[in-house]
Amino acid sequence: MQASLIAFRTRSPGGRTLSGMDWEGATDGPDSSTDDLCDAELLARSASGDRRAFDRIVTRYGPLALRLAARIAPDRHSAEDIAQEAMVRIWHRAADFDARRARFTTWLYRIVVNMCIDLRRRPKPVPLPDDLDIPDPATGAEQALEHDERRAGLARAMDELTPGQRAALTLVYDEGLSGAEAAAALGVTAKAVERLLSRARAHLRERLLRDGDDAEART
Repeated sequence: MQASLIAFRTRSPGGRTLSGMDWEGATDGPDSSTDDLCDAELLARSASGDRRAFDRIVTRYGPLALRLAARIAPDRHSAEDIAQEAMVRIWHRAADFDARRARFTTWLYRIVVNMCIDLRRRPKPVPLPDDLDIPDPATGAEQALEHDERRAGLARAMDELTPGQRAALTLVYDEGLSGAEAAAALGVTAKAVERLLSRARAHLRERLLRDGDDAEART
């Protein structure tokens, strides 16, 4: 998914304005001296008010935050707000990060997922991948209609999942996390992740089969 350009402003711990950031790279440009620093070192510098170090964090992980939020939040606008707010929270809480306890991405996953779930409303259909196969215009109208119906059916089925189920599916299938890694990001047990995935798959399968039966009955 191509991340859109988003700038935001907040206040640094020292009162300076943290501005000009975007998901493809800070407009000021992260200091090249931060290129080879690991996440823990960047967070440590950010905690002391180093804006350039945090620019590098945004450059590295802004697209990930937006992609994850877009899969779970109810709409693109909410996803963008969540991704920005997640970065703001990380800036203010940089000193809390402990590389001995978890990877930075695990911490980021948890912040974004919790913010999505905290919306406390049913999610709308997730955006479809940009690289999703689109029907060839040369194919018949009937095939194109069938393709559109399948896409709409999947979107409706995803819309009916709980935020936790959507989060588990996103982390495991979209982000490629293991069950243990997804559990750490969600703050639940590996068994709980298995249950979320099982229920989500069962619902999607049942919903799509039902849609297929309904379509058959109409023909």
